[in-house]
Amino acid sequence: MGIKEYWIVDYLGLGGRKFIGYPKQPTFTVNILENGEYKSTQFKDKQLIQSSIFPELKLTVEQIFLAE
Repeated sequence: MGIKEYWIVDYLGLGGRKFIGYPKQPTFTVNILENGEYKSTQFKDKQLIQSSIFPELKLTVEQIFLAE
């Protein structure tokens, strides 16, 4: 379908260890389409989220998970 970027927001840290690591914790995953395959980058805690579609985005994972 050519989706250039999609996000997986696991705010409860329920994903499998293969996907979010160990110990399990809330994780924000950005998947970017490169050469026909997706490259996944995980962000946790106070890490600044990096997006190719929204380069001006200046939010940390913590800010998103704490938002009401």
